[in-house]
Amino acid sequence: MNYKKIQNGAYNIHFIKTDKFKTISMRINFKRKTKESEVTKRNLLTRVLLESNEIYKTSRLIEIETEKLYGLMIRSSATISGNYSVMSFESSFLNEEYTDDNMIEKSLDFILGFILNPDIENKKFNEKNFNLCVSALKTEIESLKENTGRYGMHKMLEAMDPNEPYAISADGSIEELEKITRENLYEYYKEIIKGDLIDIFIIGDFDENKVKGIINNKLKINTLKRPSESHYVTHKSKRLKPKTTKEKMDIEQSKLYIGCKLDKLTPFEQKYVMNIYSFILGGSPNSRLFMNLREKKSLCYSVNSTYQPVFNLLIITAGINASDFKKSVTLIKQELKNITQGKFDEQEIEAGIITYKNTFKEVEDSAFSILNAYTSCEYLNYDPIEKRTKEIEKVKKEDIIKVSKKIHIDTIFLLEGANDEEN
Repeated sequence: MNYKKIQNGAYNIHFIKTDKFKTISMRINFKRKTKESEVTKRNLLTRVLLESNEIYKTSRLIEIETEKLYGLMIRSSATISGNYSVMSFESSFLNEEYTDDNMIEKSLDFILGFILNPDIENKKFNEKNFNLCVSALKTEIESLKENTGRYGMHKMLEAMDPNEPYAISADGSIEELEKITRENLYEYYKEIIKGDLIDIFIIGDFDENKVKGIINNKLKINTLKRPSESHYVTHKSKRLKPKTTKEKMDIEQSKLYIGCKLDKLTPFEQKYVMNIYSFILGGSPNSRLFMNLREKKSLCYSVNSTYQPVFNLLIITAGINASDFKKSVTLIKQELKNITQGKFDEQEIEAGIITYKNTFKEVEDSAFSILNAYTSCEYLNYDPIEKRTKEIEKVKKEDIIKVSKKIHIDTIFLLEGANDEEN
């Protein structure tokens, strides 16, 4: 694969040239600093823009055109990447080598049309499609509590610090949704076109100059943008004693969440050591938490740890009986201590390294997984895939012991089953 970044004042284009796929895949990102008051708007906007535009005003017309374009796929999402909120528009379409002449230009014109030529009536978004998207988003926000895994995670992060980006629900809130009108959403759309940082990632086998010319001709945005700052959340403080909170819910099984803040990691620790640490702690069926909490002590139904680098967090989750809450927390703390004391072996490290490298073998089989990898290079200063598979081999036992001393339990949250009484 051959990578090139082309910068201009308004947006960046990232070309990843490869003949591995018959398709050309693209991601267009709009990003700005995360603000809780804007998250719902951004989520709604990604939906409204793809519902129709000034040329294709119905889903049927859109469907007919995508069929003409050999099954072109287009979708959108809104996510929170640490200090930045990101709106993404993704598309995939057949290379014109397998279709008709000028199919790349036709496809790009169709895709960019949704972003640049919205369906506007009297300076407002189309009423019918706006209402459809509002209704769908409202249902999604209201369903958060039905997904106990996501709900419990959100409540734990909120208890950790309600003012940090990680505590914001990526779906948004009903309160903010009720404030959005067709008029103010259109005004906000104009703001993001003018002010958001824009990155276009495109992968496939294509004529670079031709694609660059098409994009520059269509995407006539001339506003100079400030360079991006760090996505990584830096913790302003850490608790000397963990905060413990509980909430009852009508569920069969209680869910335990332990949020740990990570303190001043080096780039190598951030990109490599923490991945192996999390794998050893709770990242596999042979992990220390799984073997000791579940297999030996039968204290949980499931247990794992997840490393969230952009938020500088390590999160441990477990499905338990409420009566085993104290025992489970005590044993989890002991496993954290055991790693700090070096009570793990080289085979565990090697298994983590092998798993990490196998993950990147799978990445290379998917165009969008490759785009994810290059996006992380751009936004999170990650290394290219080839370098990552070599750097991970440098992780040693002393690195894991050292990083373990930078992990601080901050918040313990129990989503307690209503019929699962604690003794």
